[in-house]
Amino acid sequence: MNARRLLLLGAGLAVLAVAWTGPLPALAMTRFWAHMTMHLAVVALAAPLIAAALAGSRTDPAARAPLLFAPLPAAFLELVVIWGWHAPAAHDAARLRPEIFVAEQASFLAVGLLVWIAALGGSAARRRERAAGGVGALLLTSMHMGLLGVLLALAPRPLYEACLGLFDQQVGGVMMLAVGGTVYLAGGLALLSTLLREEARP
Repeated sequence: MNARRLLLLGAGLAVLAVAWTGPLPALAMTRFWAHMTMHLAVVALAAPLIAAALAGSRTDPAARAPLLFAPLPAAFLELVVIWGWHAPAAHDAARLRPEIFVAEQASFLAVGLLVWIAALGGSAARRRERAAGGVGALLLTSMHMGLLGVLLALAPRPLYEACLGLFDQQVGGVMMLAVGGTVYLAGGLALLSTLLREEARP
Protein backbone atom coordinates (compact mmCIF):
# COMPACT_ATOMS: atom_id res chain seq x y z
CA MET A 1 0.00 0.00 0.00
CA ASN A 2 1.49 3.32 -1.09
CA ALA A 3 1.88 6.45 1.03
CA ARG A 4 -1.34 8.05 -0.25
CA ARG A 5 -3.40 4.98 0.61
CA LEU A 6 -1.77 4.70 4.03
CA LEU A 7 -2.55 8.36 4.70
CA LEU A 8 -6.21 7.88 3.75
CA LEU A 9 -6.50 4.72 5.84
CA GLY A 10 -4.85 6.38 8.82
CA ALA A 11 -7.13 9.40 8.55
CA GLY A 12 -10.22 7.17 8.43
CA LEU A 13 -9.12 5.18 11.46
CA ALA A 14 -8.28 8.39 13.31
CA VAL A 15 -11.80 9.72 12.68
CA LEU A 16 -13.24 6.51 14.13
CA ALA A 17 -10.96 6.75 17.17
CA VAL A 18 -12.02 10.34 17.87
CA ALA A 19 -15.71 9.55 17.35
CA TRP A 20 -15.75 6.42 19.50
CA THR A 21 -13.25 7.15 22.28
CA GLY A 22 -13.67 10.89 22.84
CA PRO A 23 -16.49 12.68 24.68
CA LEU A 24 -19.12 12.00 22.01
CA PRO A 25 -20.32 8.54 23.18
CA ALA A 26 -21.20 9.89 26.63
CA LEU A 27 -22.80 13.02 25.21
CA ALA A 28 -24.79 10.96 22.72
CA MET A 29 -26.70 9.30 25.54
CA THR A 30 -28.72 12.49 26.07
CA ARG A 31 -27.89 14.82 23.18
CA PHE A 32 -29.15 14.08 19.70
CA TRP A 33 -26.62 16.39 18.03
CA ALA A 34 -23.80 14.30 19.55
CA HIS A 35 -25.39 11.10 18.22
CA MET A 36 -25.62 12.67 14.79
CA THR A 37 -22.02 13.87 14.95
CA MET A 38 -20.89 10.29 15.65
CA HIS A 39 -23.13 8.91 12.93
CA LEU A 40 -21.85 11.33 10.29
CA ALA A 41 -18.23 10.91 11.37
CA VAL A 42 -18.57 7.17 10.76
CA VAL A 43 -20.51 7.07 7.47
CA ALA A 44 -19.57 10.38 5.82
CA LEU A 45 -15.93 10.80 6.93
CA ALA A 46 -14.32 7.57 8.10
CA ALA A 47 -16.05 5.23 5.64
CA PRO A 48 -15.16 7.16 2.44
CA LEU A 49 -11.58 7.68 3.61
CA ILE A 50 -11.09 3.97 4.32
CA ALA A 51 -12.88 3.00 1.10
CA ALA A 52 -10.67 5.35 -0.94
CA ALA A 53 -7.60 3.75 0.63
CA LEU A 54 -8.76 0.25 -0.35
CA ALA A 55 -10.35 0.93 -3.76
CA GLY A 56 -8.22 -0.32 -6.63
CA SER A 57 -5.63 -1.90 -4.34
CA ARG A 58 -4.74 -5.56 -4.01
CA THR A 59 -6.98 -5.72 -0.94
CA ASP A 60 -10.01 -4.10 -2.62
CA PRO A 61 -13.03 -6.07 -1.33
CA ALA A 62 -15.18 -5.08 -4.30
CA ALA A 63 -12.68 -6.63 -6.71
CA ARG A 64 -12.44 -9.81 -4.65
CA ALA A 65 -16.20 -10.25 -4.08
CA PRO A 66 -18.05 -8.09 -6.61
CA LEU A 67 -21.46 -9.63 -5.97
CA LEU A 68 -21.30 -8.72 -2.29
CA PHE A 69 -20.45 -5.12 -3.16
CA ALA A 70 -23.08 -4.33 -5.79
CA PRO A 71 -23.64 -0.54 -5.48
CA LEU A 72 -27.42 -0.21 -5.60
CA PRO A 73 -28.24 -3.12 -3.25
CA ALA A 74 -25.63 -1.69 -0.88
CA ALA A 75 -27.37 1.69 -0.98
CA PHE A 76 -30.75 0.13 -0.23
CA LEU A 77 -29.25 -1.79 2.69
CA GLU A 78 -27.79 1.43 4.09
CA LEU A 79 -31.20 3.09 3.73
CA VAL A 80 -32.82 0.31 5.79
CA VAL A 81 -30.13 0.42 8.47
CA ILE A 82 -30.05 4.21 8.85
CA TRP A 83 -33.81 4.70 8.85
CA GLY A 84 -34.24 1.68 11.11
CA TRP A 85 -31.87 3.02 13.76
CA HIS A 86 -33.58 6.41 13.63
CA ALA A 87 -36.96 4.92 14.43
CA PRO A 88 -37.78 6.21 17.94
CA ALA A 89 -37.83 2.81 19.66
CA ALA A 90 -34.51 1.68 18.17
CA HIS A 91 -32.82 5.02 18.78
CA ASP A 92 -33.90 5.22 22.41
CA ALA A 93 -32.87 1.59 23.00
CA ALA A 94 -29.38 2.34 21.68
CA ARG A 95 -29.09 5.28 24.06
CA LEU A 96 -30.13 3.18 27.08
CA ARG A 97 -28.28 -0.11 26.52
CA PRO A 98 -24.53 -0.22 25.75
CA GLU A 99 -24.70 -3.43 23.74
CA ILE A 100 -27.36 -1.98 21.45
CA PHE A 101 -25.33 1.21 21.12
CA VAL A 102 -22.31 -0.84 19.99
CA ALA A 103 -24.47 -2.74 17.49
CA GLU A 104 -25.81 0.55 16.13
CA GLN A 105 -22.36 2.05 15.61
CA ALA A 106 -20.97 -1.16 14.12
CA SER A 107 -23.84 -1.36 11.64
CA PHE A 108 -23.33 2.30 10.65
CA LEU A 109 -19.68 1.55 9.87
CA ALA A 110 -20.52 -1.68 8.04
CA VAL A 111 -23.09 -0.15 5.69
CA GLY A 112 -21.05 3.01 5.23
CA LEU A 113 -18.04 0.98 4.12
CA LEU A 114 -20.25 -1.24 2.00
CA VAL A 115 -21.65 1.67 0.00
CA TRP A 116 -18.41 3.59 -0.42
CA ILE A 117 -16.35 0.52 -1.34
CA ALA A 118 -19.08 -0.61 -3.75
CA ALA A 119 -19.04 2.83 -5.39
CA LEU A 120 -15.29 3.44 -5.50
CA GLY A 121 -13.83 -0.05 -5.77
CA GLY A 122 -13.92 -2.96 -8.17
CA SER A 123 -11.68 -4.48 -10.79
CA ALA A 124 -10.25 -2.34 -13.57
CA ALA A 125 -12.00 -4.48 -16.18
CA ARG A 126 -15.46 -3.48 -14.92
CA ARG A 127 -14.61 -0.07 -13.52
CA ARG A 128 -16.89 2.00 -15.76
CA GLU A 129 -19.90 -0.24 -15.22
CA ARG A 130 -19.38 -0.24 -11.46
CA ALA A 131 -18.78 3.52 -11.37
CA ALA A 132 -22.15 4.11 -13.04
CA GLY A 133 -23.84 2.04 -10.35
CA GLY A 134 -21.77 3.86 -7.73
CA VAL A 135 -23.07 7.22 -8.91
CA GLY A 136 -26.63 5.98 -8.49
CA ALA A 137 -25.88 4.50 -5.06
CA LEU A 138 -24.29 7.68 -3.71
CA LEU A 139 -27.00 9.95 -5.10
CA LEU A 140 -29.74 7.69 -3.69
CA THR A 141 -28.06 7.80 -0.29
CA SER A 142 -27.73 11.57 -0.49
CA MET A 143 -31.45 11.88 -1.18
CA HIS A 144 -32.65 9.62 1.62
CA MET A 145 -30.25 11.17 4.14
CA GLY A 146 -31.43 14.60 3.11
CA LEU A 147 -35.05 13.52 3.48
CA LEU A 148 -34.41 12.07 6.92
CA GLY A 149 -32.66 15.27 7.94
CA VAL A 150 -35.61 17.38 6.78
CA LEU A 151 -38.10 15.17 8.65
CA LEU A 152 -36.08 15.41 11.85
CA ALA A 153 -35.61 19.16 11.54
CA LEU A 154 -39.26 19.90 10.75
CA ALA A 155 -40.92 17.47 13.17
CA PRO A 156 -43.33 19.45 15.39
CA ARG A 157 -42.31 17.58 18.55
CA PRO A 158 -39.35 15.58 19.85
CA LEU A 159 -39.38 12.03 18.50
CA TYR A 160 -36.92 10.59 20.99
CA GLU A 161 -37.01 10.34 24.76
CA ALA A 162 -33.22 10.31 24.91
CA CYS A 163 -32.68 13.87 23.68
CA LEU A 164 -32.81 17.33 25.19
CA GLY A 165 -35.88 18.47 23.32
CA LEU A 166 -37.05 19.74 19.97
CA PHE A 167 -34.15 22.13 19.33
CA ASP A 168 -31.61 19.37 19.98
CA GLN A 169 -33.43 17.17 17.45
CA GLN A 170 -33.62 20.01 14.92
CA VAL A 171 -29.88 20.61 15.14
CA GLY A 172 -29.27 16.92 14.48
CA GLY A 173 -31.64 16.97 11.53
CA VAL A 174 -29.90 19.98 9.98
CA MET A 175 -26.55 18.22 10.46
CA MET A 176 -27.87 15.13 8.68
CA LEU A 177 -29.12 17.24 5.78
CA ALA A 178 -26.12 19.56 5.52
CA VAL A 179 -23.32 17.04 6.07
CA GLY A 180 -24.70 13.60 5.22
CA GLY A 181 -26.65 14.67 2.17
CA THR A 182 -23.85 16.92 0.92
CA VAL A 183 -20.98 14.44 1.30
CA TYR A 184 -22.79 11.66 -0.54
CA LEU A 185 -23.96 14.11 -3.21
CA ALA A 186 -20.40 15.40 -3.68
CA GLY A 187 -19.10 11.83 -3.88
CA GLY A 188 -21.69 10.91 -6.51
CA LEU A 189 -20.97 14.02 -8.59
CA ALA A 190 -17.21 13.52 -8.37
CA LEU A 191 -17.58 9.91 -9.49
CA LEU A 192 -19.86 10.99 -12.33
CA SER A 193 -17.33 13.62 -13.42
CA THR A 194 -14.57 11.01 -13.48
CA LEU A 195 -16.75 8.65 -15.47
CA LEU A 196 -17.62 11.33 -18.04
CA ARG A 197 -13.96 12.30 -18.47
CA GLU A 198 -13.08 8.67 -19.11
CA GLU A 199 -15.89 8.32 -21.61
CA ALA A 200 -14.66 11.41 -23.46
CA ARG A 201 -11.19 9.99 -23.97
CA PRO A 202 -10.55 8.65 -27.48
